[in-house]
Amino acid sequence: MVAQLTHSQVEQALSGYTDPYLNQDLVSAGAIKNIEINGDQVTVDIFLGYPSEYLKDGIAQMLVVALENIDECANATVNVDWRVADNPATEAIEAIAQVKNIVAVASGKGGVGKSTTSVNLALALAKDGAKVGLLDADIYGPSQGIMLGVADGTRPETVDGKWFVPVEAHGIKTMSMAYLVTEDTPMVWRGPMVAGALQQIMTQTQWGELDYLIIDMPPGTGDIQLTLSQKFPVTGSVIVTTPQDIALADAKKGVEMFRKVNIPVLGMIENMSMHICSNCGHAEHIFGEDGAERLAETYQTEVLGSLPLSKYIREQSDAGTPVVAADDCSEVSMMYRHAARKMAVVLARSAEASTAMPDIQISDD
Repeated sequence: MVAQLTHSQVEQALSGYTDPYLNQDLVSAGAIKNIEINGDQVTVDIFLGYPSEYLKDGIAQMLVVALENIDECANATVNVDWRVADNPATEAIEAIAQVKNIVAVASGKGGVGKSTTSVNLALALAKDGAKVGLLDADIYGPSQGIMLGVADGTRPETVDGKWFVPVEAHGIKTMSMAYLVTEDTPMVWRGPMVAGALQQIMTQTQWGELDYLIIDMPPGTGDIQLTLSQKFPVTGSVIVTTPQDIALADAKKGVEMFRKVNIPVLGMIENMSMHICSNCGHAEHIFGEDGAERLAETYQTEVLGSLPLSKYIREQSDAGTPVVAADDCSEVSMMYRHAARKMAVVLARSAEASTAMPDIQISDD
């Protein structure tokens, strides 16, 4: 009598693989949606809540090998699919009604690489199959147009005299104040004018269907930050810092600000964490060490990624092809892609938690 392949054998084989972003096996994570056994044939359907286009074939191949190592299994088929959860909070505002997640990338001070981080996170999510938009909310010093290689003088098309059509670059939809003014026109505006400009760009851009809208925030904790948090349902924020104490003190203010306006801090990205000598390969922590780790621990969040002080990152940004667009498999690109996936998983878990919460109603009856 031939032994029958069992459901528990299949689950045991699947549980041998730990997803590096979920930090648990797919069975425990609830990602196994269907197991179908037909004699010595098994078909497994897996569903992930974060963009996994780049990873899914590799995951499927590993699990097929694990399943076919079961003596009773002659042939295994594994289907891996993914989808970013909807966000009902955006439905009230027409322009962002189809945007699932709004993520503010912020820093307490300038010069820490926030814009570079924003553009590479956006590109990393797009490389994994997500539909991504990038809003340059740094009204005074918009830089995303230069970083994305958008030609100077490019203007967004308009629809019905009401909507801006985002400028597409490297597979993402982008909108920036730089598309509406010339490079030689400084924004000599007071705070309320800047806040009004942000609101207008946000609500009059035809974003369409997006999994993520990444917002490159200006440095600090001023009018734009308050306008964004009060007027729009921001899903979460990412704080960019460098390891030095001065930058961390300012990053702390950024974390506190988002906590005060009830926007979750998804994690931190530490730029310039170390310098690797191009001649000898010696690594040196010239701006300090483990600063973001300590800050993340204090605020019960995590470090999504640590990026080196790299000439390559700077050169590619200046050339209009950020590192993830230039070579999406280079070492630094993989660091951004790893950070973007970790961020996407934090967002997916927060979406699961919000839908799992019971609706408690209190009445006098």
